[in-house]
Amino acid sequence: MRSDNVTKGVERAPNRSLFYALGYTKEELDRPLIGIVSSQNEIVPGHMNLDKITQAVKAGVRMAGGTPIMFPAIAVCDGIAMGHVGMKYSLVTRELIADSTEAMAMAHQFDGLVMIPNCDKNVPGLLMAAARLNIPAIFCSGGPMLAGTMTNGRRTCLSHMFEAVGAYHAGKLDEEGVEEYERSACPTCGSCSGMYTANSMNCLTEAIGMALRGNGTIPAVMSARLRLAKHTGMQIMELVKQNIRPRDIMTQAAFHNAEAVDMALGCSTNSMLHLPAIAHECGINLSLADANGISRKTPNLCHLAPAGDTYMEDLERAGGVYAVMKELTKRDLLDTSLLTCTGKTVAENLEGVVNLDETLIRPIDNPYSPYGGIAVLTGNLAPDGCVVKQSAVAEEMMVHTGPARVFDSEDDAISAIYAGNIKAGDVVVIRYEGPKGGPGMREMLNPTSAIAGMGLDKEVALITDGRFSGATRGASIGHVSPEAALGGPIALVEEGDPIAIDIPSCKIDILVDEAVLAARKAAWTCPEPKIKTGYLARYAKLVTSAAKGAVLE
Repeated sequence: MRSDNVTKGVERAPNRSLFYALGYTKEELDRPLIGIVSSQNEIVPGHMNLDKITQAVKAGVRMAGGTPIMFPAIAVCDGIAMGHVGMKYSLVTRELIADSTEAMAMAHQFDGLVMIPNCDKNVPGLLMAAARLNIPAIFCSGGPMLAGTMTNGRRTCLSHMFEAVGAYHAGKLDEEGVEEYERSACPTCGSCSGMYTANSMNCLTEAIGMALRGNGTIPAVMSARLRLAKHTGMQIMELVKQNIRPRDIMTQAAFHNAEAVDMALGCSTNSMLHLPAIAHECGINLSLADANGISRKTPNLCHLAPAGDTYMEDLERAGGVYAVMKELTKRDLLDTSLLTCTGKTVAENLEGVVNLDETLIRPIDNPYSPYGGIAVLTGNLAPDGCVVKQSAVAEEMMVHTGPARVFDSEDDAISAIYAGNIKAGDVVVIRYEGPKGGPGMREMLNPTSAIAGMGLDKEVALITDGRFSGATRGASIGHVSPEAALGGPIALVEEGDPIAIDIPSCKIDILVDEAVLAARKAAWTCPEPKIKTGYLARYAKLVTSAAKGAVLE
């Protein structure tokens, strides 16, 4: 066992003495040592319950003959970090989480790992660590939040909360109305209740084969979540016994399976950052072009919030991620021969699975659309690509041409939106918010929610080299690459330039003569870095393009 390096032989007597100082017995040190990576903290609603999940996982490990040892991972609440400098520190934690988990696992020589994440960067960060370490590992998330309920009976969620602020600024909602959303939008612990980034990544962890059934959908408050955690703790012991490792599971074909499920579910555009980054740790190149090919042949089967009015608890009742996968197998859209963390193949896992609600998970022959929930657009504005959640775009905005309204930061854009300076037909351009230029690639939920709350989401597009929350809806196009800080074409856009968006054709262009753009390029100079010290400054020096998953090199 790997743990023999810290527990066996006379030479390791000093190491054992420190385990004894922790209260471990000789009997415990003779068993496989299983690292339990708990992301529990008291600032993220999706993580406040992870102490309970951790205890249940530890119980499962002990029942199966292992010795569980917990150590922490950090996590940021994107909702609390939203709209101020704190959002610059969200995406960058993904690498911190991967690096710190690698350090702990290597320093202490665990035989296996159970990862307990829940929210946005925590899930991909731990998947990256699992791939990098390549020792037996399995995931058990904390589960999604229940949807809220307004006094009029309408179900609600965090995306409605942000849009309520836009409605307030538009004079469509008073302060009392905003306060009702405040009290109702987030009623329980758990990752926010729609198909936002956290729930997207927890579902895709299940789809890629690194978590047991229900990981993405069993609500945080349900006792079934604790049973899942115990079974996860038991299953890591099987993975250790059989020496099944993350890279045995996370193959190129498994990533393509995850992308197909992504398209069917209508996941967050952030999956187009995180899947390539996880694949990179596996030594696999997962390009944005792959996503479009999969999207063209994979129907969109679900319209969970923000695309519709259903929530994660509804998806769980309908059969969860496995029921979606079962629909996809009817057209051979998944490779079902692949090994998963159950020790069985995808095909074996899906035996007997039934779609229990065909109004929530559309049958494969009656989808919401014949193509997937995400599209990658290219053109002279984004030569390396940009990403849109097309399942959450109104039909009126699938093809749109309008004048650019240019802002060099999110803060300037949100001020203009709240001041009523954005009009129907406009294309809001927010730049210098990319991985390097931000630095940190902030989410733009505030401006997109303001546009939606003001009732302009069917008339105004927003384009950025930053990114969007999974709670964003409308013609919101992010990850524009190359980013402005690298001199990408988005840096050359001027106020009033016509921008043409054609989502069905996967095209995005600035309708300006190439000679004019060349002259602007020759005159362009990179602005001074916004942050020159600390972790963000180091991050900016190392981070790559969003088109590559914003990995560090």
